Amino acid sequence: MKDSNVNLIKDLIKVIGKKFLITNKWNQQPYCKGWRYGQGDTLAVTLPGTLLEMWDLLEICVSNDLIIIMQGANTGLTGGSTPFGSDYDRPIIIINTIRIKDIHLIKNGKQIIGLAGSTLFDLTKQLEPIGREPHSVIGSTSIGASIIGGICNNSGGSLVQRGPAYTEMALYARVNKNGKLELINQLGINLGLKPREILNNLQSKNYSESDFIKTKNIASDDRYHEIVKDVDSNTPSRFNSDSRLLYGASGSAGKIAVFAVRLDTYEMSKKSQVFYLGSNNPDVFFKIRRDILSKFENLPISGDYLHRDCYDAAKKYSKDTFIVLDKLGTTFLPTLFKLKRKVDFVSAKMRILPNNLSDKLMQFLSNFWPNHLPKKMENFRELYEHHWIVEMSDHGIDEARIYFDSFFNQNEGDFFECNSKEGDKAILHRFTAASAFGRYSVLNDSKIGGNLSMDIALPRNQKKWFETLPKVIDDKLEMKLYYGHLFCHVLHHNYIVKKNVNIKKLKAELLEYYDSCGAEYPAEHNVGHEYACKTSLLNFYKELDPTNTFNPGIGQTSKRKFWR
Repeated sequence: MKDSNVNLIKDLIKVIGKKFLITNKWNQQPYCKGWRYGQGDTLAVTLPGTLLEMWDLLEICVSNDLIIIMQGANTGLTGGSTPFGSDYDRPIIIINTIRIKDIHLIKNGKQIIGLAGSTLFDLTKQLEPIGREPHSVIGSTSIGASIIGGICNNSGGSLVQRGPAYTEMALYARVNKNGKLELINQLGINLGLKPREILNNLQSKNYSESDFIKTKNIASDDRYHEIVKDVDSNTPSRFNSDSRLLYGASGSAGKIAVFAVRLDTYEMSKKSQVFYLGSNNPDVFFKIRRDILSKFENLPISGDYLHRDCYDAAKKYSKDTFIVLDKLGTTFLPTLFKLKRKVDFVSAKMRILPNNLSDKLMQFLSNFWPNHLPKKMENFRELYEHHWIVEMSDHGIDEARIYFDSFFNQNEGDFFECNSKEGDKAILHRFTAASAFGRYSVLNDSKIGGNLSMDIALPRNQKKWFETLPKVIDDKLEMKLYYGHLFCHVLHHNYIVKKNVNIKKLKAELLEYYDSCGAEYPAEHNVGHEYACKTSLLNFYKELDPTNTFNPGIGQTSKRKFWR
């Protein structure tokens, strides 16, 4: 190790201690390899335990001209929270914030302040006793994703009434154009004047109601419920490069260091009802979608779509995940994923063990478990190609029941009302479908040419929402798995590619096809290192981080200092 690096490591240890500094390459693996995509090297992984330690680490990194990659739970799907490759022009330090878990309930629980590493899972547990919910209640919540990670990526949006994760109220550090570290307080709370004072007061909850500042800044997307109802618009309802939702921490994708965010919470529904819809004609779902969004008095809670091929794949390849969640609950899932990663790292190091051992072992064991899906769902699988799980709440339940009865008396397809157990299993089956694609790829790695997972936002008025690819593209694919959030017209297209196909060229062809359809991409997973960011997003990144100190290369941009 170079003398300069030795001194740097000593400085880092002074701040967080040896226990929370990781320099061993093997131990760095969980932090340097993405959840599904991307990996690279780092000089050190640091795990601060307080906001002040996080600030001190930032000061050391900036004074030593280092690249800083901020990281929460590292659950992103496009490689945006890890190093990517080895072509950076400066050494990299990862600052993982997951030890800074504090969540403050304010305004009688109608709002919260989530510190740097706080998770949606912990927030859900804190809000439940007071009858309130966070922005997201499934998906990212279950795998232990951080609150701030969702904000930085404008992620989520499966809940029709709430839209993407968003706030204009945050506390963050940036490096200005002169290379100086500065702290920006947009929380709407008077916490002092100097950085260390502000951070200490926040962490210790040293503020009161009189310190709240009157502001017009909002703590959630207050327009989405109207935007999604505009079914005649020729633009998508939500996508990551939408300039409407780029503000401070929101959409920042690691180009700043976020210490805290202030967010709205939501009152729980008094009752809810899941309706399970089936049809063989995509136009049927198009008509239902337009009617509900434009004519109903009550918006749905959610409406998740699943194609029959994806239903089958999830039934086979996501069975173990389903069983764990169904029998043990979401509490165990973050632990399971951590264990899974450790098993895979060990198997990769030991030649006598197969790669991706955890997937192969879990798939084998799942074969011994009986069919886990309700009979009504299985009957619909036989009858219908397209499946739609629509959840309504309170007054919207009767509104939907009357509508579906009348609609399916006159149109192809059918529906049934789920009891509570069937409803939970229907939603869970759709959620776990996301893992089927990865499991299939792992088990059939030697037989396929690779895979592509695309995240697409269609125009709100798009009638032909179910994809029909040009033959020149379709012939290169072995399997297509489709699922998504149909009310929002956000769809996830997962492709298994045939052997010997040029994936880079195929991806370019797909993106060109999406462009011709008026689609935006990515819709909710953000650009990471998988997508090239559009001009509006690039300009936002450059404004936040003019020296390109934080997370350089994001959105396939320059990794060089000052964006050279």
